[in-house]
Amino acid sequence: MTNLPAGVFSPVLTPFHEDLTPDRERFVALCQKLIDEGCDGLVPFGTTSEANSLSIEEREDLLEALVEGGMDAGGLIVGTGLAAIPDTVRLTRHAVGLGCAGVLMLPPFYYKGMSDEGLFAAYAEVIERVADDRLRVYLYHIPKVSGVAITPGLIGKLRDAFPDTVIGIKDSSGDWDNTRMLLEDFPGLQVFPGSELIMLDAMRLGAVGCITATANVNAQGLARLYAGWKEEGAEALQEAASSVRRAVQSQAMVPALKAIIARRDGDDGWLTLRPPFVGLDESQTNALFAALEEAGF
Repeated sequence: MTNLPAGVFSPVLTPFHEDLTPDRERFVALCQKLIDEGCDGLVPFGTTSEANSLSIEEREDLLEALVEGGMDAGGLIVGTGLAAIPDTVRLTRHAVGLGCAGVLMLPPFYYKGMSDEGLFAAYAEVIERVADDRLRVYLYHIPKVSGVAITPGLIGKLRDAFPDTVIGIKDSSGDWDNTRMLLEDFPGLQVFPGSELIMLDAMRLGAVGCITATANVNAQGLARLYAGWKEEGAEALQEAASSVRRAVQSQAMVPALKAIIARRDGDDGWLTLRPPFVGLDESQTNALFAALEEAGF
């Protein structure tokens, strides 16, 4: 396989109108800005996108707006994993049909404590129903949010059964030992850490880039780190990126990122969130921007 995704990918924020409907115009504009600022690709409908607060139809509409707006589908890894197999199949077929580079697929996440056998069966059912040689699946390991872990045993079974389809993983475990294990034990698996805090260390062990929420506001800094990770001064680039990440995650991540864009662009429309998210209050907002200033951002 050639031309596999690599580099800095942003899980794109979803803007909303005051009536809580998705704002297609702001969405497309942000996506184009992120590419212009140095992102190598985008991940619509990840956790940062408030994806599980969006309907299937809303996701399809936004993705179509993005492609129709001129975005190269070959730079998109689309979040498609839902609790119900038919819904995951529908979104996955849609993304593949538009020519997207891959899909980022959560395990079915409602029932907890499921066996690797059950999770394998769920992934296999989706892959076999989609039945398209163009399908490329990136597993989405974010157990603190999903409540369902993607274990090494499950990865091994999926890779054995679907070696040309299950090609990568986003590791949002926040556990460096887990990321290192993936890099060491699964040669050929495309590993994207879910935070730039470990990006340099991960790249040195073979990671192919990073899929990180803060790319929404710091794409240029992350692009510099990706471009210079082999060069003298890479540690300084890593610390600069990490400082921004630590400042942003000092508050709730999605509201914080939207607050940053709203202030940067002078556009309070970005402050709208879909419940259950709520915006930052005044003290939280002040603390966020004080932390960013201290980080030199």
